Amino acid sequence: MRFRVLAPLLAALPGLAFAQPLTFDGALQRARQEAPSLKAKALGLEAARSARPAAGALPDPSLAVGIDSFPVSGPLAFEPRRDDFTMVRVGVSQELPNLAKRHAQQARADANIAVALADSAVEARSVEVGTALAWINLAFAERRLSALDQVFGSLHRVVKTTPSAVRSGAARPAQALAGEQSLAMLEDRRSELVSQVARAKAILTRWTGDTDPEIAGSIPDFAVDPAGLRAGLDAHPSIRMIEAAERQAGADVRVAQAGRRSDFGVNLAYQRRDPRFGDYVSAGVTIGLPLFTRRRQNAEIASAQANAGRVLAEREAAQRAIVADLDADLADHIMHHEQWMRARDTLQPLAEQRVKLETASYAAGRASLTDVAEAHAALADALLTTLDREAMVAADGARLSLTYRSDDR
Repeated sequence: MRFRVLAPLLAALPGLAFAQPLTFDGALQRARQEAPSLKAKALGLEAARSARPAAGALPDPSLAVGIDSFPVSGPLAFEPRRDDFTMVRVGVSQELPNLAKRHAQQARADANIAVALADSAVEARSVEVGTALAWINLAFAERRLSALDQVFGSLHRVVKTTPSAVRSGAARPAQALAGEQSLAMLEDRRSELVSQVARAKAILTRWTGDTDPEIAGSIPDFAVDPAGLRAGLDAHPSIRMIEAAERQAGADVRVAQAGRRSDFGVNLAYQRRDPRFGDYVSAGVTIGLPLFTRRRQNAEIASAQANAGRVLAEREAAQRAIVADLDADLADHIMHHEQWMRARDTLQPLAEQRVKLETASYAAGRASLTDVAEAHAALADALLTTLDREAMVAADGARLSLTYRSDDR
């Protein structure tokens, strides 16, 4: 009975845990725990590690059972009991690949583990960056909505005074319509911002698994260090991924080269004849003969070497690409920061001052409600522009600091 009473509460615990507001660091931690792609990469790494003990191991032995010298013609045909040579044979054989091949197979398995590790690191970086940007986008989407609501409330208070101003003759009736039109336009913009909030929440849900994420805490301020970021590019996960692929390609070359060496095999058999003649034991050794190396082993070696060269060229291309991407992102960050400062220190204060002046002029009867509405619309534009630019600066900081940082740091 107690369990039946408590069962609904226990079932609700995961939902209660997810209902807690997400700080920036909390969102990153939740994504590391909940992202299905990271779980998939972890299973891939586990698979690579599980396959390692089998790499380079000897093949399973073979059991052979047969009959030797069974007569099928002549006076003793199909009468093995009258024949002196028919024997029942039971034997085992063991293939022994050459040691170089086995070592190369082990190196290939180690390279597979390195690739799986690097792949996990690349995906972890992608999840981390995606979660950070989603959290920041949601935070600024909510701030934009709050800023617009403040402008809307300010304009609404002015518009409410229009009927009395019309009755007193201080305002024309058409001005009331202009005020309502301005409010409707702001409501349209508010609908867009509400949609942006919903979209940002959906993206954050993708990373954290929280079906209705609520964020809390301050927006992080990432200090961008161009010199430090450039110094750590050699340890970037994407570069390490290609280094691991180089190890794979090198191991493949070694496996192909080992194919030019002979493999061996041993076999042992027990043979039983008529009791009058006793039993026999046979033993032997087999040696592989790589006689046609030009068409087989040399072709495989050439293919593996070409693939290794391809991976080496891809590493050079990746290094150049990541350096170019970093420089381009740094240039954008500088531009976005300058634009944000201009909007925050010039455009927004001017728009705020315009609203104050037009409102005061309207109260004194020297400005129309249309002038006040236009000033509020301009203020809304300035506030949203400032927040948009600040959001780009914050996103740039997160993207640069998280994308290009070294795993050694």
